[in-house]
Amino acid sequence: MSDPIQVNPPRLNLANLPTPLQALDRLQQQRPGPRIWLKRDDLTGCALSGNKIRKLEFNLAQAREEGCDTVISCGGLQSNHCRATALLCAQLGLHCHLILRGEPPAVGDGNLLLDQLAGAEISVYPPQQYQRELDQLLLHWQSHYQAQGRRAFVIPTGASDAIGVWGYFKASEELAADCQRSGISPRHIICATGSGGTQAGLSAGAHCYIPGAQVWGVNVCDDEAWFLNKVGHDLQDWQQRYHLDIDVGALSVKVIDGYVGPGYAKADEEVYRCIADLAACEGVVLDPVYTGKAFHAMLCERERGRFGDDGDIVFVHTGGIFGLFPHRQHFDFLNG
Repeated sequence: MSDPIQVNPPRLNLANLPTPLQALDRLQQQRPGPRIWLKRDDLTGCALSGNKIRKLEFNLAQAREEGCDTVISCGGLQSNHCRATALLCAQLGLHCHLILRGEPPAVGDGNLLLDQLAGAEISVYPPQQYQRELDQLLLHWQSHYQAQGRRAFVIPTGASDAIGVWGYFKASEELAADCQRSGISPRHIICATGSGGTQAGLSAGAHCYIPGAQVWGVNVCDDEAWFLNKVGHDLQDWQQRYHLDIDVGALSVKVIDGYVGPGYAKADEEVYRCIADLAACEGVVLDPVYTGKAFHAMLCERERGRFGDDGDIVFVHTGGIFGLFPHRQHFDFLNG
C-alpha cells in the first residue's frame, strides 16, 4: 500500500459519516456472479443526501477560509450538487446563487423545489446559452457581488475540481476500513461519473488505500475520451495545487462507456426497470440520471464477464433520490 498523503486541507464536518457498506444478498441469489456491495453514500444526510456533500466539505471550507459570504455554483435544473450546495449554504449562513441550465418549469419539483426552499437565488439560462457562456456567466455574477462589497466563491459543476478531489480521496480511506471490517478485498469499485470529481478522488484514494481494486466510472453523459481527459485534468490540478508527492499520471483511470442512452438526465426503459427491480429486491432506491444508469451498466458488464468470475465489487451509491420524482411518468409499467 502507498503511503497516505500527509496534507490536511480545510474541511467542514457536514456529512453523516461513515456511511454503511451493505452486501446485496437478495440480488446475489437472483443474479449470481461476483458479489456486489453498496457503499451507501445516499445516506450522507436526509435532504442533503448524496456524494456531493463529501466534496462540499472541502469546497465550502475553502470559501470560508477565503472570507467569502456568497457561493455561486452551477448545474442542470435537477442538479443534486446545486441542491446540496443550496442547503449547506443555508446551514452555514452563506448566500447561495445557482446558475442553472434548462427551461424553468411552471412549478418547481425535485431538487429545484429544494433549491427554492433553501432560499437560493436562482438564474436559469437556456441550454445553448449556458453551454456557450457558462464561464462568462460565473464571472459576471462574481463581479456583480464584488461591486456590492461582497466576496463570492465559485464552485464548478459537481464541485469537481482540485479541491473537490479530496472528498472521495478521503472516502477511500473510509471504504478501506469498511472492507477490512467486512473481510473483503474488492477487485472493482464502480461509480456513476457525470463531472468526474468523484471518480478522480476514488482513483487516487484506491491507489493509496485499496491498491488491489480498479476504479471504474460509468459515464452518464459525454463519452470515455471526455472523462479520461476530465479526470486526468482534475488529478493534475489537485497534485499541483497541494504540491503532492504522487504521480497522478500513473493512476489507472477507466471508464465504462456505452450506457448514456438517450442523453444526460434521460433514460430508457431498461434503466427504469432496473431501478424498480432493485427497490423491490433490496429496498434501495436509485435515480435515472446517475446511479440507475451506472448500476444497470454494472449488471450488464458483470454478466458479460468484464469483472471476472469471482471477487467482490463495490458500487458507490452516490444518491440522487430527488431527481427520481420528475421522471415519475416513466414508471407507468408499475401500474399494470
